[in-house]
Amino acid sequence: MVYEKSCGAVIYSEQDGRRLYLVELMQKGHCSICKGHVEKNESEHQTAEREIFEETGLFVAFVNGFRETIEYSPYEDCKKTVVFFLAYADSLDVTVQEEEVREIRWLPIEDAMEILTFESDRETLRKAEEFLNN
Repeated sequence: MVYEKSCGAVIYSEQDGRRLYLVELMQKGHCSICKGHVEKNESEHQTAEREIFEETGLFVAFVNGFRETIEYSPYEDCKKTVVFFLAYADSLDVTVQEEEVREIRWLPIEDAMEILTFESDRETLRKAEEFLNN
């Protein structure tokens, strides 16, 4: 059995009094929340921070108290764990990492929920929205 671990974040910003969430349309065809594989001896936050910058060009501020984990099998004999944090971006200006990401969109929650490919991402986004509303 192969074990993989990735980390990322539900990234949000505010524009004209509305909360917007960052979603990535990936080169492989699915729509996702920003995440990527842990490298070397990185901490979970270091991985998330690096992946966010590589894929979006954003520097973000992590919101304390939010950490969600999902597990799935991307292929036979592989177990993958993904840790998601919550992060605030004070800019909507992104730089797309074209090797992996086709397009980045900032969307209100309803539109983000509709466009995300996987239920686990929608559930993570739902939890982030609830966290921010409390």
